[in-house]
Amino acid sequence: MPTIIVASTSYQQKVLWDPNDASTVKVMKPLGPSSQPPPSAIVALTTGERIRLRREARGLTRPVVAGLVGRSPDWLKKIESGTRKLNSLPMLVRIADVLGVDDLSELTGDAAPVPVGAFATEVHHVVPGIREAVRQAGFGLALNGGVPALSPEQLQQRVHRLWLTWHTSTRQRTDVGRVLPLLIRQAHACIRAHDGNDRRRAQAATGDLYRLVQRLLAHICEPELHALAVERGRAMSEAADTPLALAHAAWSSSVSLCASGYYDDAAQLADLGTRLLVPLLEKGPRTDPQIAGVIGALQMEAAAAYGLAGREGDAFHYLDAALSTARQLPQGAWHAQSGFEATNVAILSVIIQGSLHRSGEAINQANRIDAGASPSVVRTSRLLLEVAHAHASKRDPEAAVRSLSAAADVSVEAVALIPWARDLADELAESGSPARTEGRALATRLMAVG
Repeated sequence: MPTIIVASTSYQQKVLWDPNDASTVKVMKPLGPSSQPPPSAIVALTTGERIRLRREARGLTRPVVAGLVGRSPDWLKKIESGTRKLNSLPMLVRIADVLGVDDLSELTGDAAPVPVGAFATEVHHVVPGIREAVRQAGFGLALNGGVPALSPEQLQQRVHRLWLTWHTSTRQRTDVGRVLPLLIRQAHACIRAHDGNDRRRAQAATGDLYRLVQRLLAHICEPELHALAVERGRAMSEAADTPLALAHAAWSSSVSLCASGYYDDAAQLADLGTRLLVPLLEKGPRTDPQIAGVIGALQMEAAAAYGLAGREGDAFHYLDAALSTARQLPQGAWHAQSGFEATNVAILSVIIQGSLHRSGEAINQANRIDAGASPSVVRTSRLLLEVAHAHASKRDPEAAVRSLSAAADVSVEAVALIPWARDLADELAESGSPARTEGRALATRLMAVG
C-alpha cells in the first residue's frame, strides 16, 4: 500500500491507504508540524474522523468530550466512526468549542472558512429572558421584588394553561417563552411564601413548570442551561414528594436521557416512574386521566428509547402497552404535558418505524392516521416531519417537500427549531429534482424563524 499524508490544519497524520479499498485507511503516527503534503495527496476525511483526530491531538478522552457537550461516549463513538450522522449545527459548534476549534471547516472539510463566532448569537429571542430568570429565581426576594404573589392553586392553573398553549399554539416557543420569565419568578416566590402542604403543592407545580422550560429550550440554547432546567424540575418534584410529581420527573428525565443517547437508562427510568404510580392505581380508579396520562407518557418514552436503540421487540412491547393505556382514558382526555392520547401513540409508531429504517412502513402507517385528531399541533407537525424524512429516505424529494411544507404550515416553529428538520430542508433545496425550487423557498422560510 502507498503511504499518504492526511492534513488537518494544525497537525498531520501518516496513513496506509489502498486506493481500491477505502476501509483500509489507518492512522499510524503524527508527523512534524512542518510537513506539508501536496494538495493531491490529501485524503478526504469525514467530519467524524476529523473530530476524532482533533480530540486525540488535544489529548482529550471520548467520555470527557461527550460529557462536555451533553452526550454519551457511545454517541460520540458513533459520530467518530461514521455510523451516526452529525446533523445538528449547534452540536457541531459545541464540539468545536470543546476541541478549541475556531473554524468549523477544520471539522467539516469545507474549502471556505466558517468562523465558529458566526454562530454565537441566540437561536431564539426568548432565550435570554428565560436564562436570566432560571439563573436568578432561586436567590431570594431581593432579586424578585415586585413579583405578584400567587397561591399554589393559581400557580398550578397558570402552569397548566401554559402547557395547553404549548400544544395548541402554532408559535409555541414565542407564545410560551414570553410568559415564562415572570412565571418562573412567581413560582419561586410562591414556594417561599408557603409552608407545609401548600409549599409542596407549589413545588410540584414548579416542577411541572420547569418541565415546560426543558421542552422549550431543547435545541435552542447551550446544553448547560437545558440541563439546569431538567435538574431544577427533578429537584422540585423530589421536594414535593408525591408519587405523581416523582413520576412526572422520571418522565422528563427519561426524555433527557434518551435525547443524550442513554437509551437503556431512559427506558429503565421510565419503568421506575410507572412503578411509582402503582399504589395510586390500586387505591383509585384505573381510568384517572392524570395517572393514566403519566403512565402512558412513560410507556411511550420507553418505546421511543428502545426504538432508537434498534431493539424492535422491546419498542413495540411498550408501544402496545401505551395503546392499551390510551384506551382507558375518558373520551377526549389527554395528558397536558406529554400530549399523550391514542393518536399520539400512533404517531410514535411512525417515528419508531423510521428509526428502524422502515421508511415504507412509516409512510403506510402515517397514511392511516387522522392527524387532525391529535390535540397537539406539536405532535401533528412532528408526524408530517417524520413522513417527509421517510419520503426523502425513499428518494422521493417531491413528496418530501410536500410533507415538510405541510408540517411547517401546522407549526413553523415546531419544525424550524429542530436541527435535523432544517438539514432536511437544505438537502431538498440542493437536490437535482423538480422540487428544488420549492425546497429552497422552504429552507428560506425555516431559516427566518428565530
